[in-house]
Amino acid sequence: MQRLGINIDHIATIRNARGEGHPNILKAAMEVMKMGADSITIHLREDRRHINDKDLVDLSKIKKIPINLELANNIKIINLAIKCKPNFICVVPEKRNEVTTEGGLDLKKNKNKIKKIINLFNKNNIRTSLFINPSIEDIRLSKSINSKCVEIHTGKFSRLVRANKNYNNELKKIKKCSKYANLLGIDVHAGHGLDYKSARLLSNIKEISEFNIGHFIIGESIFDGLKKVIKKFKKICK
Repeated sequence: MQRLGINIDHIATIRNARGEGHPNILKAAMEVMKMGADSITIHLREDRRHINDKDLVDLSKIKKIPINLELANNIKIINLAIKCKPNFICVVPEKRNEVTTEGGLDLKKNKNKIKKIINLFNKNNIRTSLFINPSIEDIRLSKSINSKCVEIHTGKFSRLVRANKNYNNELKKIKKCSKYANLLGIDVHAGHGLDYKSARLLSNIKEISEFNIGHFIIGESIFDGLKKVIKKFKKICK
């Protein structure tokens, strides 16, 4: 069975709209876990547009909630992560003006910097994954800098599926990369823009061990309720 990580950033976005404490992030994380999530994903961005430092500190204290922290190469955030010791780290690219993460890491350009981040978190016993495009070259580069886990950016694939356009080439890329990473001993996750249909298609790739989904789950829960939406994704992961 594939694991389901649920990103709760957009619950924080709703909270921040009023600048108050509702909805409560700790309660949201605990409720989502009760409803079937295997882990919680949060992205501590440089501009703190949703999750903030206190959220990370508070969530990290609840040891029964596995936390997957997404972060960019920012020394202050890296130091805070080492202090809080979330269960998992996912290194992502970040542009200040982007609406959401637009693609995977540029490993070729930033290989040495990212290797240092991986080594730093490895020393602190925090498993680190790299958010990459579905590229064989990026899988090779991930292996060369000792990454034990990658998360494949599924944004382009998801957009094609939603638009009812031909997604076969993107699907083949994801399959090929997942199989190659698996052969190299790299754990494979997938995420970004996934909905019921795109997640169901990718669930047939047995090398993918985890899906991380946020925006669709929070958005769809407005209509169907959070528990029902999570239940549907758990069925897909089976």
